[in-house]
Amino acid sequence: MNLTESWKTMVNETSSVNDGSYTYEDYGDEQLILLCDEVEGLEEVTAGCFLVIFLLSVTGNGLLLVALCRYEDLRRVTNLFILNLLTSDLLFTLTLPFWAVYHLSHWMFGDLACKLLTGAYFTGLYSSMMLLTSMTVYRCVIVVASRWTAVPRRRLRYAWATCTASWVVSLAASLSDVIYSQVQEEENGTRIFTCEVSPGTMDEELGYYLQVSLLFVLPLVIIILCYSAILRTVLVTATRRRHRTVLVVFCIVVAFFVCWAPYNLIVFVMSVYTPVDCGVKQRLHVVYVVCRIVAYAHCFLNPALYMLSHSFRRHLWSLLCCLMGEERGG
Repeated sequence: MNLTESWKTMVNETSSVNDGSYTYEDYGDEQLILLCDEVEGLEEVTAGCFLVIFLLSVTGNGLLLVALCRYEDLRRVTNLFILNLLTSDLLFTLTLPFWAVYHLSHWMFGDLACKLLTGAYFTGLYSSMMLLTSMTVYRCVIVVASRWTAVPRRRLRYAWATCTASWVVSLAASLSDVIYSQVQEEENGTRIFTCEVSPGTMDEELGYYLQVSLLFVLPLVIIILCYSAILRTVLVTATRRRHRTVLVVFCIVVAFFVCWAPYNLIVFVMSVYTPVDCGVKQRLHVVYVVCRIVAYAHCFLNPALYMLSHSFRRHLWSLLCCLMGEERGG
């Protein structure tokens, strides 16, 4: 699912295009719409990338989830956060095959599936950002206010409370996406259906993009402030083990924001800028598609980053040996 399906639909519209040129259709008093040729092969590439990301993410996150539940103590705060992050990534990933089919054909799963999958998509996205922020704040408190580490029960209560709050807020934030998502029927030579997030009025659209921006920019600001405080402390006082834990969390956070920053930037540009030339519109759409694929790739990058932890590497190897042994025994 993407935030600008309606923008993409205008790029793909070809009913009034002659020989690759572009034109404007007259819609009376409504705004003139620039109609352009579709970029050839882009939908197939997008669908293929979605399926590859799905396979890699389900494999990596699934194995780590099993290893975490089987070998690690889930009463440890960091493990609890990682458990929720893995669940969030899997929730997001499980929607990708449906969007892949959508890109190859049209929306064939009905209105209810459109709303449910849109809700799962945005809940997974928002919860990842909030859980990463909560984990960073926790790590900051542990490193900077070291006296707090003397009360493990309080730390565990904090982790449960923040994880629960992250899921509740993410579900609440995704409600607007669920409400605005709908299946629309279009007649472009053939009858097709689209699943789009389409805010109604201009104020609703502004609020929609503001929400998306705040749920990305605000966590980023909090994380930058936290790691500034962590770096001032950890380089002087932390043990080697704490260094490693902070490094793993830091790499996970950086990977998430590096993957998602270009996507959020291009979505913002596309929401405020209307191209008047087909070449510009098509190039902008290609950039958008590339940024979206990079953003989604964070789902299978996380398992690789967890491998920075020696214990996770050991647990994953034990799990793989166990699975291979069961297969040989069968």
